[in-house]
This record gives sequence, C-alpha cells and structure tokens, in this order.
Amino acid sequence: MPSTMETHPKNLDGSEKSPESKDLITSNTASTLCISSRSESVWANAPRNKWEIYHKPIVVVSVGGAIFLFGVVVTSLSCFITINKNVYKMCGPAFLSLGLMLLVCGFVWIPVIRKKQRQRQKSRFFQNIKSFFFNR
Repeated sequence: MPSTMETHPKNLDGSEKSPESKDLITSNTASTLCISSRSESVWANAPRNKWEIYHKPIVVVSVGGAIFLFGVVVTSLSCFITINKNVYKMCGPAFLSLGLMLLVCGFVWIPVIRKKQRQRQKSRFFQNIKSFFFNR
C-alpha cells in the first residue's frame, strides 16, 4: 500500500547526503557576510569631510528644533483658540518634549563623535609608530 507520507532513504550514513545538506555546505553566505562587513582597516584610510562625519547629528538637531518649534506653536494655540482647546493642551507639550529630546540627543552626539575621531587619530599614530619599529 502506498502511503501519503514521504519515504525517507534508509542509507544516510554520510556518503549519500540529502540535497538540502549539499546546499548548506556549498552556501557562500558566511564568507559573503565576512567580506561585505566593514572592517576598520579598509574604511579608516579614506579621508572624510566634515559633512560625512557630522550629518547625522545635524539632521537630528534640525528635526528636533522643528518639532520643538511646532510644539511651541501648538501650545500657544491652546491659549488663543477655544475650539478643541484640550487637544492643543495635550499635543503641544508632547511635541515640545519630543523636540527637546531630539535637540539634546543631537547636541550630545557631536562631542561623542569628536572624541571618537581623536581616539582614531591616536590609534593610527600609535599603529604607525609600532609598524615603524617592528617592521624593520
């Protein structure tokens, strides 16, 4: 009687492997990930301008400032407009706090990047000195 279940081969001792295991063995996923990942030695040598270094915190500060100003406008509308006053009183401080949070995060991020840049420069300097003395 034929069954509806799949029949598994009886001899899977290692000499005969399933097609799934062959795919896993010949897969280049791990080596591709290692090659495509950024290593500091490859990317550290390229000179970067100030915009490439600081564009993320500048964007965060700009968006935070815009949201903060929007919060100021919405909060001030609650003083002047009597229709939907509760909505303005609820949303205004929320936008104020979100904008202020983004402003602070962006302004704190800038000194962190500067410190990281200085540490990289020191690291490159000491690597150059080490290679000078030990590669002779």
